[in-house]
Amino acid sequence: MLTVFARAFRVPELRKKLLFTLGVVALFRFGQFLPSPGVNVVAIQQCMGSARGGLFDMMQLLSGGSMLKLSVFALGVVPYITASIIMQLFAVLVPRLEQLRKEGHAGQAKITQYTRYLTVGLATLNATTVVALARTGQLLPGCSTPLLHDQSLLAVTVIVVTMVAGTCTVMWLGELVTERGIGNGMSILMFTQVVAVFPSYVSTILVVNPVALAVMLVSGAFLVAAVVFVEQAQRRIPVQYAKRMVGRRMYGGSSTYIPLKVNQAGIVPVIFTSSLLYLPTLAAPLLGDEVGGWVARNLTSGTHPLYMTVYVLLIVGFAYFYVSITFNPVEIADNMKRYGGFVPGLRPGRPTSQYLAYVLSRLTAPGALYLGGLALIPLVAFAVLRDPGTQQNFPFGGTSLLIMVGVGLETVKQIEAQLQQRNYEGFLR
Repeated sequence: MLTVFARAFRVPELRKKLLFTLGVVALFRFGQFLPSPGVNVVAIQQCMGSARGGLFDMMQLLSGGSMLKLSVFALGVVPYITASIIMQLFAVLVPRLEQLRKEGHAGQAKITQYTRYLTVGLATLNATTVVALARTGQLLPGCSTPLLHDQSLLAVTVIVVTMVAGTCTVMWLGELVTERGIGNGMSILMFTQVVAVFPSYVSTILVVNPVALAVMLVSGAFLVAAVVFVEQAQRRIPVQYAKRMVGRRMYGGSSTYIPLKVNQAGIVPVIFTSSLLYLPTLAAPLLGDEVGGWVARNLTSGTHPLYMTVYVLLIVGFAYFYVSITFNPVEIADNMKRYGGFVPGLRPGRPTSQYLAYVLSRLTAPGALYLGGLALIPLVAFAVLRDPGTQQNFPFGGTSLLIMVGVGLETVKQIEAQLQQRNYEGFLR
């Protein structure tokens, strides 16, 4: 990977794109450190040193440590990622959006506009929730010092507006990276958030228990290798295109394949499940002592067996659901039939779609179990590790590994593709 980046810096055009991407990343991190107006920075720093828990660590991971600091970019890319997933779901359920998706570039531009509107709405909801928790002292439980200098309605509104404006800026920066930089902008920014909290976790474990850190690094290396292996694994369905005469020219006769990944759903089921499991934590104080206490004991603790079971079942269910709406075997088979393509040994049309659905179902089962098992790793580590310094700082969580490995591989592939365009002989010799 380092060789790829070194060779990319030798090409002037790629060097400009890489430097632009690094500049945006630096600006993004600066916005995550910059506190919103009216926030008691000293109190937050003191309380964050003692606050630990499942919701705390997940919020730290998905926001790069900025959400609990109430910074300008506190919400990060989470509202945009959630809005994009919701729009993908609605594109299948709502006929109007499905029609726009089939209209090409113009329809996609309209869907992107709707995604931006939804991002602003979700950012407003998330910012209001976070500021309300900070105002009541529930954002960092056990903190006796007020997190806000002024808790009036006007001061709270200013903080909410600042966070929403920061989310819009993050969305703009991500689109700039996609257009002028390297890789997908939002993926790069999410990768930055995950990597940002990784060193602090490792340093904390090093101070508390160096032996545990050595064991975690060795196990983390094996986990990264396993994730790379599974993420690269795919089932290739061979496709043959028949020859056809168009005018005086002969077209077709080529062979290709349809790549079906083992983890066809990617990181989406884990993010969706994590967002859904926020709800019991937020709703527990509102459900009374009896019901709220049961919810707090069983559905908010990452080490509880019921929480683990629900977590895995939701991930598996979302994996099947997301794959079913993003890959349509009937549509793929119809497109192949329209252009004269067929799977060897199968008739075009319905037999081909049934075969694709069968193969996809066989692949989704191990992919969903892989996601569930990977997401369980930090929860099991929390239950096994008894040292409080290492228990809540296990850095090799399923979500973080998937984001780091997935985004890293995709970015390197895009750099390799652009290098090959400028040097046909290639650079892997």
